[in-house]
Amino acid sequence: MSIARNEYKHNINWSDYLILRSRLAAAMKRDPYAFDNGSYRILSLYFDTPADRALRQKINGTNRREKFRLRRYVGSDYIKLEKKSKVGGLCYKQSVALTLDETLALIQGHTWWMAVDNREIVVELYHKMKSVLMQPKTLVMYRREPFVAAAGNVRVTLDSDIRTGLFSTDFMSDNVPTVKVGDQIAVLEVKYDAFIPDWVKSILQIDNRRASAFSKYALARTYG
Repeated sequence: MSIARNEYKHNINWSDYLILRSRLAAAMKRDPYAFDNGSYRILSLYFDTPADRALRQKINGTNRREKFRLRRYVGSDYIKLEKKSKVGGLCYKQSVALTLDETLALIQGHTWWMAVDNREIVVELYHKMKSVLMQPKTLVMYRREPFVAAAGNVRVTLDSDIRTGLFSTDFMSDNVPTVKVGDQIAVLEVKYDAFIPDWVKSILQIDNRRASAFSKYALARTYG
């Protein structure tokens, strides 16, 4: 089941990053899954069609769009298959855990097991792989510092050191060669349910910031 969430992204410079990082650390809780330094590294493998449908939908600002990706924390074998959809300003995300064998089979194109799986997004990805030839496309790696607040179910993240594996799909390697992309310093992401508390707005100065149609996948693809 996918629940609607509000989501906004902002490119921020180095000065903004340092100020926000200090404010967030003082006022909000660290995500309990973060390491001792308050961050973790994420590795995502994005899927797309030969005609780059997901990339073009993002670049063109299509009102209804979706993307599939595999995701894991660097240093961990816990793997998720995620489908992220956006309708207007609302985001919907579905995810299921995959085993290592399932992940390797999927990446290598051995997909027969997906057709008879009992998980909805596994079957949906299978049909898209057969009907529109959706395949693993690009690796994206970055460092994330997450902060949370119970009121409004707010989650604020600072993402930095965004890197791409270009055309590599070596998703299970922690040492896959990557290159840093773009000139951005960091990305501020804000996610919440029905509302965001005023004190969080004050910390983030959201009203004075301009949301951007930023996508790590699009950045990695257009860079490569």
